[in-house]
Amino acid sequence: MLLRLALAAGLGAFVGYERERVGKPAGVRTHGMVALGSALFTVISVFGFGSIGDPARIAAQVVTGIGFLGAGAILHEGASVQGLTTAASLWVTAAIGMAVGVGMKTMAFATAMLVFVLLRFGPRPRLIRENERL
Repeated sequence: MLLRLALAAGLGAFVGYERERVGKPAGVRTHGMVALGSALFTVISVFGFGSIGDPARIAAQVVTGIGFLGAGAILHEGASVQGLTTAASLWVTAAIGMAVGVGMKTMAFATAMLVFVLLRFGPRPRLIRENERL
């Protein structure tokens, strides 16, 4: 279980590295902790309660909690919205941590690689001025 936690933290930090590289406030530490916390909550829900209760309930609450964290990363200034990509990367990093927590290591690794490629090589959004119509 400790290896799962370490892998989750490492994959989250890997995603966070790209965000930090482009100067975003949620970087290596934040993404690493999101993945680590998600993995820990998942491990606890799957292995910590035995056959008592539904382990999916904790997973659902992780998703809800990450939604609040992601909402805090989104800033709205006039016609401009910033932080959507960071919020999305936090959301998918939580999913990576949950995947590691249940033992889906290959899926988590592949997802982390895909996220990194999207962040690194995906097109950057064009800034829209306030006087332009959407």
